[in-house]
Amino acid sequence: MNESWYQKGLRFECKRCGGCCRGEPGYVWLSGPEAIAVAGFLGMTVVAFDEQFCRRLGERTSLIEKTNGDCVFWEHTIGCSIYPVRPTQCRTFPFWKQNVSSDTSWKTLAKRCPGVGHGKLYKAEEIRKRIGKNT
Repeated sequence: MNESWYQKGLRFECKRCGGCCRGEPGYVWLSGPEAIAVAGFLGMTVVAFDEQFCRRLGERTSLIEKTNGDCVFWEHTIGCSIYPVRPTQCRTFPFWKQNVSSDTSWKTLAKRCPGVGHGKLYKAEEIRKRIGKNT
């Protein structure tokens, strides 16, 4: 991946629009510690949280989705109902390898995500750290 194009950093501010949480089916991977944090935030046991909100895919765990493809924790009136304890995958968006692989991919994402290009300036080092946490 060519990182030189974002050496001056990239701006992003989550607008909590839910564009990355809604519509397309996919996976929101979470680790054991993340499941514990979300369960605690919801006031549930880890076992109850796992049974109600998770699915296993091989050795990995993902949050389930609503029938329309939305994340199970997306609520139209408030947005992400677990935002303070959302999984790393959610916390590192939009700094995923495929989104920052080129200036073109970043601009393409900006057409769908109103927070891209706005808000806080993330330095290249911070972007690389976020990519590393999500691989």
